[in-house]
Amino acid sequence: MILSKKTRYAIVALTRLAREFGNGPMQIREIAEEEKIPQSFLENILLELKKIGILGSILGKSGGYYLLKKPEEVNLADVVRHFEGTISLMYCVSEKSYRPCEFCKDETSCEIRKVFKEIRDTTFSILARTTLNQLIKT
Repeated sequence: MILSKKTRYAIVALTRLAREFGNGPMQIREIAEEEKIPQSFLENILLELKKIGILGSILGKSGGYYLLKKPEEVNLADVVRHFEGTISLMYCVSEKSYRPCEFCKDETSCEIRKVFKEIRDTTFSILARTTLNQLIKT
């Protein structure tokens, strides 16, 4: 799986907001300029993050977006799943987008499926334990 630009921009913007956590809202223009993200694209991303409860916003001149949750409470698995739909490389190992494999005669004994399930599980584990707080400390 290659992350889309949308997902990468979301992670970059969230990391920027995590660095400013507790300092009030940041304007979209400021985030877009500092992080080199097209502003119109960023507006849609931040709206989506607001809809899923990660961000809050304040209208007006001194308004903008801010994290609703502490940086240590936002993990990459939630962000990637929201924007990509699945972490899996194959639908037959996906928890959110499962579909039976068209090639398997028996999923329980399929060695290919076992390998890709391990990849999914390992990837999910890493993303789930990686928080915005960890990203801003590096």
